[in-house]
Amino acid sequence: MRISELLRSSVFSALVAIATFGATLGAAGQAVAFDDKVFDDKTGVKPQSSPWAVFQFGFSAYKNGRKEQAAEAYKYAAENGQIGATWKLARMYAEGDGVERDDYAAFKFFSEIVDQDVEPGSPEESYVSDALVALGDYLRKGIPGSPITEDEVAAQEYYMRAAANYRNPNAQFEMGQMFLNGKGGVKASIKQAGRWFQLAAEKGHAGAQATLGNLLFQSGKIVRGLAMMTAALERASPADRPWIRGMQEEAFAAAGEADRRTAISLAGDILTKGGDQ
Repeated sequence: MRISELLRSSVFSALVAIATFGATLGAAGQAVAFDDKVFDDKTGVKPQSSPWAVFQFGFSAYKNGRKEQAAEAYKYAAENGQIGATWKLARMYAEGDGVERDDYAAFKFFSEIVDQDVEPGSPEESYVSDALVALGDYLRKGIPGSPITEDEVAAQEYYMRAAANYRNPNAQFEMGQMFLNGKGGVKASIKQAGRWFQLAAEKGHAGAQATLGNLLFQSGKIVRGLAMMTAALERASPADRPWIRGMQEEAFAAAGEADRRTAISLAGDILTKGGDQ
């Protein structure tokens, strides 16, 4: 089952960067000191304002529910080189958050981010990593009413960049799915699929843990596979739980009573230790 859209609720490393940025701003009230320096309620962003200060204002405005002002501030900051502002705009358009949803506009903003080719290890790598996955998601299905058509091979290339260069667990999961199903221009390989699922599972990716667990179960590793699926079900977001539950319950019904009991105990250990240990 394809679930990349359901995995948006997973913790992206990009959100860690935003959280860190938020901490540097301190209390929301601190933004008031520079509001009148960079933004006017009637005319918008003041000419020749510092892009960083405008980005800070946009962040504060967004947190306080003034999303139209935030979008305007982010546009100015993005046009003047603030990659974080470009990412925020892309997400707002992708989700219809404070602006009318426009997937093609989001696609273009995400493309601007990946075109900057930020080096792995850079403080801005989380933006690029997330943007690569988002572009892969769009290309995998296409965007109706836009020039972006379905192209699984191109999608696979974006996922691979995010998975290999930035170790993005969502991209690693998608690569696992492509190898499992022989899509995106790659030859079907359970071994390669398992490798990518393992990497994502080690980072706590519930979908990868469940899928890897199912592969183990099908290969005869009953207890280990069932335990991983059970642990993944506990970790999954509400949107993910139905498909993971269906997979886990089917395996649970096929397992013997002794294996079920052992798997439940092992699942508790996995949840306590984290990852897929």
